[in-house]
Amino acid sequence: MVIDSHCHILPPSFQDRRSQLSLRDATFAGILASDDAVLASAEALLADMDLDGVEHSVVMGMGWTDFQIAQEANDYIIQSVATHPGRLTGFCSVNPNWGGEAVAEVERCTAAGLKGIGELHPDTQGFDLSDGPTMAPLMEAADRLGLPVLVHASEPVGHKYPGKGQTTPDKLYRFIENFPSNVIICAHWGGGLPFYSLMPEVPQVLENVYFDTAASPFLYRADVFAAVTGLVGADKILFATDYPLIRARRLLGQVEEAGLSPADQESILSGNAARLFGL
Repeated sequence: MVIDSHCHILPPSFQDRRSQLSLRDATFAGILASDDAVLASAEALLADMDLDGVEHSVVMGMGWTDFQIAQEANDYIIQSVATHPGRLTGFCSVNPNWGGEAVAEVERCTAAGLKGIGELHPDTQGFDLSDGPTMAPLMEAADRLGLPVLVHASEPVGHKYPGKGQTTPDKLYRFIENFPSNVIICAHWGGGLPFYSLMPEVPQVLENVYFDTAASPFLYRADVFAAVTGLVGADKILFATDYPLIRARRLLGQVEEAGLSPADQESILSGNAARLFGL
């Protein structure tokens, strides 16, 4: 079984409104303004899941800066999950800067069946992830409602690419320390945060933290699967593509190349996500 823990779907109308949405929302402008950037609907994702052998996907929007766009995208995810409950699990996308409005939107989406918060994009959304007072209302709501929070992460070194930002391991670590009871998913291998688990104090801080593999072929060699498994354990890793940026079949090739044990491979491909999301 394969569960993809990080996919982006958007209302089909967003394709024809690309220029308008780019003027209204900084995250959309920074990531999706170009005509070359692929926008995927739920139907497109489901078709590709069938082709690539993915049984279930976790779907989300982006780190929106415009509240109305966020609500429109969240409503589409609510509708998509309700239509395909056996195939899709949905996350609610909000901006921590919205304070009480963000909490109210999360509560609305949770009541409608969504199971997490994300993806947060601190750079384009304009908030400091390590600022406790800014993050507290959203994180307290997530803890109360039992929702994992998924955060975009980037490496402080290496090659440049669209979307690479300043949410680096040091900021992620302070964020995690501020909210130790929250379940936090660090996207894109946490920008390399797992490598710091060789420090004796770090594993305890990462107790409630998962790392997803979104966009992995663009970031690391296939060795990263075995390396991070050895550092934090296979039970901390979630198979994820960042669809439609990458198709699952490409990332599954990396998993096969990594030479993991059958038990570790099963945990990464589906077991961890099934437990975390109650599938």
